[in-house]
Amino acid sequence: MKEYHEIRDPLHVFIRLDSDERKVLDSYAFQRLRYIHQLALSYLIYPGATHRRFEHSLGVMELAGRVFDVVTRPDAIDDNVKSIIPELHNKDKLSYWRRVLRMAALCHDMGHLPFSHAAEKDLLPDGFDHETMTGEIIRNHEELSFIWQQITPPLRCEDIIKLAVGPKKLKGIKFTDWEAILSEIIVGDAFGVDRIDYLLRDSYHAGVAYGRFDHYRLIDTLRILPKATSGGPDCSGDSLEPVLGIEEGGLHTAEALLLARYFMYSQVYFHPVRRIYDIHLKDFLKKWLPEGIFPTSVKLFLHFTDSEVIAALLEASRDPGHPGHESRPKDC
Repeated sequence: MKEYHEIRDPLHVFIRLDSDERKVLDSYAFQRLRYIHQLALSYLIYPGATHRRFEHSLGVMELAGRVFDVVTRPDAIDDNVKSIIPELHNKDKLSYWRRVLRMAALCHDMGHLPFSHAAEKDLLPDGFDHETMTGEIIRNHEELSFIWQQITPPLRCEDIIKLAVGPKKLKGIKFTDWEAILSEIIVGDAFGVDRIDYLLRDSYHAGVAYGRFDHYRLIDTLRILPKATSGGPDCSGDSLEPVLGIEEGGLHTAEALLLARYFMYSQVYFHPVRRIYDIHLKDFLKKWLPEGIFPTSVKLFLHFTDSEVIAALLEASRDPGHPGHESRPKDC
């Protein structure tokens, strides 16, 4: 059997997985992402935007691995950082955390509802969001739990959850400096690879140029940097808190990333017709779902994909007695 596997991708050319990552890819929870549109109903405005959470998650894993290799390269580590992150001196720990990071990146979107963000806030109970569901799936799905335990050394599911969800969502959970940096690689607001991949991928499939930037140069200039919190004008009392940053040579591509995000939100994600489709979809789902919200049981939650919702929409359109049916006025 092949130890490593390759998947062709329009953005990253080849995405490579080892056999354990392939098992996660083949799992029921991950295969479900083949049937969750990345941009909800945006394909009704941008016909090419039919891509799914499946390929995005693969892309995030690929980029996370690249970033890890760059920022842990011995010649790229600041001396101050070496003194405060002991994991950087231990090859076994680096190997373990690289696997955890790639698994977390691969699994980071498993908790998405049908049509992704279209109606998340109103269709889950208070205190739940797709990140919460991601954690529940990583922790409680039997197939995934078995995979974590069969890996040598076994992966701790709580480590995977931490990196996949991040400290902003896991309030009250303590993160070490190292764990915070690794989580930032995936979900960071500035240089997270989740953002890098979705901007590039959404731009590519929507057929717009707004989301493109030199991500190769950006990744090559990423570094773990000591963040100085000054105690005064003489810089006395500084404390070192490592953060993900860039070398000066990456400044222009970092600016391009920020501009790409701004233009993609203003031109694509906040397109008024696209947002109206989200509202119509939410109204339908509230009427169609048994209690007006999606279940939070992992087993029941994983039964829902875009396919079931589209089938329900078609059924409602044909049945005037369906609770989600709305007849058009006769003069339309």
